[in-house]
Amino acid sequence: MKRQALLLTALAASLIAGQTLAAVTPQEAEALKSTLTPLGAERAGNADGSIPAWTGGLTGEVAGAKFGDVPADPFPGEKPLVRITAANAAQYADKLSEGTQALLQKYPNSFHVDVYPTHRSAAAAQWVYDNTQANATRCQLTENGLSVQGCYGGIPFPIPKDGNELIWNFLLRVEAESIEMGYRNTIGNADGSRTLASRGVENWQYPYYYKDGSAEKWPGQYVLLRFLTNEPPFKAGESLVTHDSINAANPRDAWQYLVGQRRVRKAPTVGYDTPDFVASGANYFDEVHGFIGHPDRYQWKLIGKKEMYIPYNLNNFHSLKPDEVNTKDVLNPEKMRWELHRVWEVEATVAPGKRHAVPKRRFYIDEDSWTIALADGYDAQGKLWRVNQALPFVVPSIPAVVVKPVVIYNLQAGTYSVVQGLNGERYSVVPRKPENFFTGNAVASDSVR
Repeated sequence: MKRQALLLTALAASLIAGQTLAAVTPQEAEALKSTLTPLGAERAGNADGSIPAWTGGLTGEVAGAKFGDVPADPFPGEKPLVRITAANAAQYADKLSEGTQALLQKYPNSFHVDVYPTHRSAAAAQWVYDNTQANATRCQLTENGLSVQGCYGGIPFPIPKDGNELIWNFLLRVEAESIEMGYRNTIGNADGSRTLASRGVENWQYPYYYKDGSAEKWPGQYVLLRFLTNEPPFKAGESLVTHDSINAANPRDAWQYLVGQRRVRKAPTVGYDTPDFVASGANYFDEVHGFIGHPDRYQWKLIGKKEMYIPYNLNNFHSLKPDEVNTKDVLNPEKMRWELHRVWEVEATVAPGKRHAVPKRRFYIDEDSWTIALADGYDAQGKLWRVNQALPFVVPSIPAVVVKPVVIYNLQAGTYSVVQGLNGERYSVVPRKPENFFTGNAVASDSVR
């Protein structure tokens, strides 16, 4: 009897270790209707008013030019409130990431931070707010934080308690059902020259945000991607399809179409710290969007929340021509927009038994949109190595603040990689495609035609 009791105790302990129950109580979740926004941010502004209160975000029609469905300048006529340079960086150090400070020191004549008035433009549809409210009490971490259950159509953990919940909030952030966009991957070389790594068209689809879906019907796939490369000529026709899932045992399926071989093959290495061949290997696959793919290579530690200067509302930046923004050393700081926002700080360190080329990373996640704003990557000696700036923009027609383009600075090589740049391209919310569009067979069939 005693042995049986011990076995039952051990079994119960193992079940608890493998699964964390719902994040908050129904009473705690009521804060989403009062002191917190419907997506979980602090509704109030900060003490001195430099971060305003959230009043509903940016929705509806915005006057002026657009590129696709993106307004080119939702806040026309605004000027920077302050310019932070290498000379005065110490004055603002408490609101700058280590990576931002490193860029100021490395490129004192090329890089600065222009801080604009803060606009809390993040918003979502009412049905997303309703789902987020429901997720607060029904969504659970499983597989020791490496998967989720009971979630659908909204932020899974709007009142997060740990780092795993925060990274899932990012992975399941608000998106349209389906989008189509042009993209440019550009490399800034150490000698000041620039190289077009690839240019083409991408289709992204988000089954987790199908309006007619539910937690009961959702099979667990949350991102479907298909892209076609058009430039440069030697890459024209290359295609990649990926499916990302909450399935911890098989989180990603990928298929690559190779023009020279005229066939589709499985691409199991597309992910984690494999060099991103779409960007000529200048960054790792999981640096796309700030972070993409499964979180199983890391342990995720919640550090806390703080006020920080981050890139934000970069609609105008993305509306410019490539040569206006891709400049020597860094992206053109005259065209960048930084704002003061509250962010969650999360530290990721390589999990036991795992490996990654970047053994430690520090992520800063915007409280309003749950997008990664900044990420710093450290090498095996603990030295800052990689500085990742996400370049979020607001799309009122979804509505959401979204991130696709990012820039990864390699401090040791003196290079940068712009991934999925929108300059000179378009971003459009489109009707949902049949899911068989996102298959290797569909890619092969279209290529034959």
